[in-house]
Amino acid sequence: MEPPAAATTATKITKKHHRHVNNPFPSPPKSLPFLTGGLTFNPVTIPPSPADFPIGRDFRLHWSPKHGGLVSVTHKSRPERSIWSTVPGQAFVSAAAVETEVEESRGSFAVKDGDVHLAFDHQSVDEIRVVGSETESPAAMLTGRVFGANRKRQSKKEARYTILFSQTSGNEVGFEIRIGDPNVIGIQNPESGRRLMRTTSIKKSWKKAKKGKKKKRKLGFWRSCSWNPRGFAAVTSSEDQETAAAVRELNRVVVTYSSDRDEMFYGFGEQFSHMEFKGKRVPIFVQEQGIGRGDQPITFAANLVSYRAGGDWSTTYAPSPFYITSTMKSLYLQGYNYSVFDLTRHDRVQIQSHGNRMEGRILHGDTPTELIERFTASIGRPPMLPKWILSGAVVGMQGGTEAVREIWGKLEGYEVPISAFWLQDWVGQRETVIGSQLWWNWEVDNDRYGGWKELVRDLGDRNVRVMTYCNPCLAPTDGKMNRKRSHFEEAKKLDILVKDRDGQPYMVPNTAFSVGMLDFTHPKAASWFKQVLKEMVDDGVRGWMADFGEGLPVDATLFSEECPIEAHNRYPELWAQVNREFVEEWKSNRGEEDEEEDSLVFFMRAGFRDSPKYGMLFWEGDQMVSWQRNDGIKSAVVGLLSGGVSGYALNHSDIGGYCAVDVPFLFGKYRRSEELLMRWMELSAFTAVFRTHEGNKPTSNAQFYSNHNTLSQFARCAKLYKAWYFYRVQLAKEASEKGLPICRHVFLHYPNDRIAGKLTYQQFLVGTEILVVPVLDKGQKKVKAYFPKAGNSSSCCSWQHIWSGERYREEGYEAWVDAPMGFPAVFVRAGSSVGDELLSNLRSFGIL
Repeated sequence: MEPPAAATTATKITKKHHRHVNNPFPSPPKSLPFLTGGLTFNPVTIPPSPADFPIGRDFRLHWSPKHGGLVSVTHKSRPERSIWSTVPGQAFVSAAAVETEVEESRGSFAVKDGDVHLAFDHQSVDEIRVVGSETESPAAMLTGRVFGANRKRQSKKEARYTILFSQTSGNEVGFEIRIGDPNVIGIQNPESGRRLMRTTSIKKSWKKAKKGKKKKRKLGFWRSCSWNPRGFAAVTSSEDQETAAAVRELNRVVVTYSSDRDEMFYGFGEQFSHMEFKGKRVPIFVQEQGIGRGDQPITFAANLVSYRAGGDWSTTYAPSPFYITSTMKSLYLQGYNYSVFDLTRHDRVQIQSHGNRMEGRILHGDTPTELIERFTASIGRPPMLPKWILSGAVVGMQGGTEAVREIWGKLEGYEVPISAFWLQDWVGQRETVIGSQLWWNWEVDNDRYGGWKELVRDLGDRNVRVMTYCNPCLAPTDGKMNRKRSHFEEAKKLDILVKDRDGQPYMVPNTAFSVGMLDFTHPKAASWFKQVLKEMVDDGVRGWMADFGEGLPVDATLFSEECPIEAHNRYPELWAQVNREFVEEWKSNRGEEDEEEDSLVFFMRAGFRDSPKYGMLFWEGDQMVSWQRNDGIKSAVVGLLSGGVSGYALNHSDIGGYCAVDVPFLFGKYRRSEELLMRWMELSAFTAVFRTHEGNKPTSNAQFYSNHNTLSQFARCAKLYKAWYFYRVQLAKEASEKGLPICRHVFLHYPNDRIAGKLTYQQFLVGTEILVVPVLDKGQKKVKAYFPKAGNSSSCCSWQHIWSGERYREEGYEAWVDAPMGFPAVFVRAGSSVGDELLSNLRSFGIL
């Protein structure tokens, strides 16, 4: 009897854009449970005693049959230390077939696991062998089966798996896991026409290998294997046939490996609530960070009026499937599948990834900075920033030509060092139901900015650049009477917009209007948008915010025909790549003429693993104008430091935050206070870029130009920022060469100090020579500084308070330090040349 056709279950997409009343306390998305199962191996086909297998020239895979079986990876420089190892006697590869639902609402997403049709949580290791040339680039391959046990419906099912470990660099091992289709044990696979490998044939293979008669399979065979990553077939409750065709594809790959009880995990991209993640499940999916992210009452209100708009501790614009641990272990995934890192067990890590294959890299290194260098050597690093953007304040404001000239005059009166004016409203504004919003049509509005070229020229004559704003979305401009072009209509005519399932331009809801989104998988989209940028730059603009990139709909249709859920995580990298290519092409076309004076720069918020390769500069997106932990000034510090661990070496935040809310009866009143603004100035004076933003409600917020106090503090902090310009240039160069961040968590240089490792937003290092302890609470005039333990005499040092000159010589010591307004708690490494020059510059500016 011919087996029945498989029942194919597609991912369910649920749109929540237009729901006006929602659950204000949404539960976390349901996910696949932590899978645990046993490990078996055949002692005839697997070495009965410990054995090593080469992985390239520098790594070894070690097999031990003790305690139920264990696999580990080591580097030749320290063969006694594993950089990755499994849990003895426990399955380290599992698989499942799970129904999936993605809920989407205006850039916020929830990926939910539904019914589990198959769960293969047990594993056998049937063969370990070397493939490729043992003298040049050998790789270690493990093959076997995953299966369920003690399950009525799946006790006879299994699937083949293959794991390949190969050396990708002198300090990196690549791994690739592939899961085959599920089959009934011993029944022919209808897809391939081949029978599953039986134990007897495996025994023969091992015996031949032991006699030296078995030929080594070349690595090229593995690379040529075809694989279908799309969709999966699920077993419905009505199906009782135990056939190999009942479920044709597993759509979850799970890998589990050991972790120390006290091991601390850092990274995972730009995270805003936590620095250390042991005990948490970390989802990796690009999206809006949310409004409040757990801080109340704002999260309650945001969720109520827009589905999941409040976000939670894990939502972020720029995640990365990468981590570093306190035991100097590091791993990252390749590809763009949705994944979850489950760190809730004390003795193991489990990664669950969508699809039927998983690829990644395991890094070797002895220090956190060494691991970051090796990670960024693989994914890419930012270029050297133009020195002009590091030289002074980037003044973010709106209002038109006359408003800019007026504020410029005031800043000159306060002797503020200015590098640029950032004018996001250069495209003009329109009134919507939620207030004033930009026209998303990327050309200058000559009514708002009359004499635009003259303004740009006059500022340039004083060595001040002009920066603007754009994003990858385009709005219809029917109501804009003074437009010269309609970019939306042009893109629509060229057929370079993302499409919906009906083949029409996908109109993506965004606040009070809907927009088309450029499809950068289309070969014409990048060249068209580069021409838009060229016209902007030809007017003298030298920088721009490249906003958004996190909202590609997961049911979109792309020119490349790739899976939109995977493309969703890739889109911010494509967006960054287009901007970066334009910068490089523009530079190449100009040659060496006025290279430094005219260098371009853009900054963006959305990202994924490889974004540091393409992005020049990042900012942290839309923090609330608050003192709160999950979405406010504190979260700006956490995002800065977690992003720095993950390769986002050049980063900063809006001074004062962005998101203000002024509906007291529903949301509460969130307005930027003068105190918050001024403390945020002190914080930002020690980040890569010192840039203001008026926020989404300028009239509700204190601004740097509000009064004499704010202008005086702005001038003082801009000079404080200017005082370490020399060191900032050094660190920006180091970021481009090594991938190390300008602002660093203390753990990066004091990995043996567990107190330092547990810090979140309390303090941070600038390079190695400056320690900053910012004021992050309302009304606070003292801060508690912690002076870390170096752990070895060669790194011992004392820290000097820049304002009083007092030295703190004791390591592992806490002290309360005065921090009145204008005098943030900043320390320099005593006796260092950086500290001496910084203090000298402060004196010359008259602020010390």
